[in-house]
Amino acid sequence: MNRQIISLAALAAALAAHPAAAQQAPAATAPVTAAQADAFVAAADKEFAATSVELAQISWVNATYITDDTDALAAKAGGRFTERQVALATEAAKYRSLPGLSPDTQRKLMILASGITLPAPSRPGAAEELSTLTTQMSSAYGKGRGTLDGKPINGSDIEAAMGDSRDPAKLKEMWVSWHDNVGAPMRADYAKMTKLANEGAVGLGYKDTGALWRSGYDMKPDEFAALTDKLWGEVEPLYKALHTYVRAKLNEKYGDAVQAKTGPIRADLLGNMWAQEWGNIYDVVAPAGAGDLGYDIGDLLKAKQYDPVKMVKTGEGFYSSLGFAPLPETFWQRSQIVKPADREVICHASAWDVDNVDDIRIKMCTKVNADDFVTIHHELGHNYYQRAYNQQPYLYKNGANDGFHEAIGDFVALSITPDYLVKINLLDPAKVPSADKDIGLLLRQAMDKVAFLPFGLLVDKWRWQVFSGEVPEGQMQAGWDKLRLQYQGITPPVARNETKFDPGAKYHVPASTPYTRYFLARLLQFQFYEAACKQAGWKGPLHRCSFYGDKAVGAKLDAMLKMGQSKPWPDALQAFTGTREMSGKAMVAYFAPLKTWLDQQNKGKPSGW
Repeated sequence: MNRQIISLAALAAALAAHPAAAQQAPAATAPVTAAQADAFVAAADKEFAATSVELAQISWVNATYITDDTDALAAKAGGRFTERQVALATEAAKYRSLPGLSPDTQRKLMILASGITLPAPSRPGAAEELSTLTTQMSSAYGKGRGTLDGKPINGSDIEAAMGDSRDPAKLKEMWVSWHDNVGAPMRADYAKMTKLANEGAVGLGYKDTGALWRSGYDMKPDEFAALTDKLWGEVEPLYKALHTYVRAKLNEKYGDAVQAKTGPIRADLLGNMWAQEWGNIYDVVAPAGAGDLGYDIGDLLKAKQYDPVKMVKTGEGFYSSLGFAPLPETFWQRSQIVKPADREVICHASAWDVDNVDDIRIKMCTKVNADDFVTIHHELGHNYYQRAYNQQPYLYKNGANDGFHEAIGDFVALSITPDYLVKINLLDPAKVPSADKDIGLLLRQAMDKVAFLPFGLLVDKWRWQVFSGEVPEGQMQAGWDKLRLQYQGITPPVARNETKFDPGAKYHVPASTPYTRYFLARLLQFQFYEAACKQAGWKGPLHRCSFYGDKAVGAKLDAMLKMGQSKPWPDALQAFTGTREMSGKAMVAYFAPLKTWLDQQNKGKPSGW
C-alpha cells in the first residue's frame, strides 16, 4: 500500500516543499539576546500558522482537480512559501548558537532550520523554478498511464490489476509500461531538482539535501543513518527467510523460465508495482491447510454490501471505541473518498489537515477490498494524530518524528484481527481461524509487513546517494537497480538502461516525500502494538490481539499524540511504550513462530541472491 501524510506542520516534507507566501519576518542581522530569539520563533510560528491554510487549500484543489491552471497555482504558491522557509531557516541558523536559549526556543529553531524538504537557493526565481519542477513531476505521476492488453490504464487501476493478475506476460507489460511511461520522462526534471535543492541545502549549512533530511531526528545526520542500518540488521534475517520461501513458491508456480530457483525474484511477480508489499500473491505462497484462513476481508466487505463510505465509517468506529471523538462533519463533506469520474486526480492515499485545527480530510480512490480497508485505518490515524496536537504551537503540529505519524494508523491496523472482525459483525464467529491457522495468519501479515522493510529503507538510501553525488546523474538508474538487488533481492523483468528512471514511477520520488519514515513506521507500529496489547492485558498470541474498545489504551495513546513534536521523539516513545529506543525486536517477537516455520520450510534451499 502506498501512503502519504499531508501534515501542515511539515508542509515541505509532504508536499515537496509547497508552502505559501508570507510577510517578511524580523531581520536578525546581529542577534545578541535570547529574547530576540524568542521573538523570532514566535513571529515565525505565527506567520506559518496564518499562511499555511491558503497553501493547503490550493494544494488540495490541485491534487483533486489536476489541470494546467491548478498546477500553475500550486507551483506559484509553493515557490513563494519556499522562499519564506529558506529565509526563516537561514535566520534560525544564526540564532542557534546563542547562549541562554530556552529548550523551547532551541527546539523551534531546530525545526525551522531542518524542516524544509527541498530548500531553494536564495537567488531570485530559484524557489519558483524548484516548485514548478516538483509540481510538474507530481502532476505527471497523477496523470500517468500504463497499459494492459495494449490499452491505457490509470495508476489506481494498474495497482489493482498487478495484484490480481497471475499471467507473467500481462504483469511484465504493466510493469514495463508504467515505469517507461511515468518514470522515464521525468528523469531530466529530477536531475534539475536535485541540483537546485542541493544548492539550497548548502546555503543552509548542510552538506547536501540528504544530510538535511537526516538532521530531523533529534540526532546528528550520520548517527541517524547508522541507526537505520542497525535496525535493518535486526530484521534482515526475517526478510531473507521470507524471500527464500517466496522465491521457491514462485518457481513452483511459474517454472524456471519465469522465476529461477536461485538468485533474485522477478519484480513484477510479487503482486505490487514496486514489489514493496507481497500480500496480493498470498494465494501463491499459502501453505496447504494452514494457509487457508477461511475468509477474505474483501469478500466479507462485499457480502455485507459495504461501500467506500461505510468502510471509512468502520475505520472511524475503531478510533471511537478507544474514546476518540467522532470525525467532524466537514470530514465527510470535504474528503475525496472515491475517484471522481470527470477529472484527473492524484489517487495516492493521503491524510490532510487543512486549517491546523479540525478541517481534517482523506484523499483516496477507495475500492471495496482488503487493502483499502487497511489503508483507511492507516490514513485516519494521521487525522486523529493531527487533531490531537491541534493545541500545540504551529511548529509542534507534527509527529514526534515522521515515522511516528505513519506508525499510528499502522499499529491500529494491526488490530484488524479475526477478533476485531467478529466484534464489528464482519466475520461469523464460527469462521474464526483456529490455532492451527496461525502460521497462515502470520505469513499473510509478513507478506506485507516484512516484505516492505528493505524497500522502505532503500528509497531514501538511493536519494541520499543521489544528493551526495555517490550516485552521479548519469548512473541514477544503475544506482537504483543496485540497491534494489542489494536490499530486496529483486530484479526488473527486462533490462534497464540510463534512458530509464524507475524511481520516478514511485509516487514519493516525484513528490519528494522522504521515505525513511515508512521504514521506521514498520518497526514502531509493532512497538506500539506490543505496548497496547500489554496495557490491554492480552494473554494470547500477540498477532491475535485486538485492543478494539479499550479506552484505557486510547487515553494513553491520546496523551502521546497530544505531545506532537514538542519533545524529542524518545520522550514520546517512552510515554506510550516505556522505552526510549526504536527497535525491530517487537516485530521479530511478533513473527517468531513464522520465522521458525520458514526456517524449516527452507532447509536445503539456497538463501540469499
